[in-house]
Amino acid sequence: MSDEEDKKPENIEPKEESKQDDSEVLEFEFNEDGEEDLKKTLKKLRADLKQAKKEKEEYLTGWQKERADFINYKKQEDDRRTVFSEAIRERILTRFLSVIDSFNMAFASKEAWDKIDETWRKGVEHIYAQMNGIFEEYGVKPVGEAGENFDPNIHQSIDVVETDNKDLEHKVATVIQKGYKLGERVIRPARVNIYEFKESEQ
Repeated sequence: MSDEEDKKPENIEPKEESKQDDSEVLEFEFNEDGEEDLKKTLKKLRADLKQAKKEKEEYLTGWQKERADFINYKKQEDDRRTVFSEAIRERILTRFLSVIDSFNMAFASKEAWDKIDETWRKGVEHIYAQMNGIFEEYGVKPVGEAGENFDPNIHQSIDVVETDNKDLEHKVATVIQKGYKLGERVIRPARVNIYEFKESEQ
């Protein structure tokens, strides 16, 4: 016998794999135990699906609530910043009102004011106009004029002036100190004297 023949592998037949009888499979799928297992599996799948839907709704509701809370929080923060900014602006502008009062006192006597050197007088009037321009830019407007009806929301009564003219009853007689509004809010009421009607003894 040659060496090649010795090296030739023996002809080994493959082992037959165990084949499962189709009838056994069908019997497993459709026997009573199999149907019961299938029912249990479907029941479990339905329960899992129901639980998943419930959890999804809970997560969605929670997310929507958190989102709404965040939007509300952001709005409240914006409102707080706006209120704080307005309060600071009001405080600063209110402190400058005393400077405006000083100008108004200087201008109160026209005769005395006209006697001042014209160049100096025009310079002061220019500064006064600049300050009023800044006040107008920030929405500050003066309130309180002689002859208007007394309004406790914008006027502070200091004294009364008797009059026999009934039409002047409760009207502003004189403005002692101008008031100011920031937007629609009064930051300082006007200090005024008001007329009080009193019949003549005659």
